[in-house]
Amino acid sequence: MTTLTFDTHAFVTELKQAGLSEPQAEAITRLHQQAASATIDYVKHEHSLENVVTNKDLDARIKETELTIELVRSELKRDIAETKAELIRWVVAVGLLQITIITALLLKLVGKL
Repeated sequence: MTTLTFDTHAFVTELKQAGLSEPQAEAITRLHQQAASATIDYVKHEHSLENVVTNKDLDARIKETELTIELVRSELKRDIAETKAELIRWVVAVGLLQITIITALLLKLVGKL
């Protein structure tokens, strides 16, 4: 884990050179450290490493999605083939029914003549 280094002595010295008294410079330095610590704690809490997505995670998810797409694609092809076969059976059955009806009508017509 990384740490944030902060040179408090240089910070106090800079504030004193700017015209602040030593107690003022030390108070500002303490407040600055507290603010920085609070910010770091907030970031650690809000942006946990458990929530970070890596390229490895993305690659695994992409492969999983591709496999799912292939599965759906093969199921769709199977369903289309089944529907096509069923449609052919219906067309053939209706054709045979039409031939039977036409033949029966012709036989009845010929029988009356």
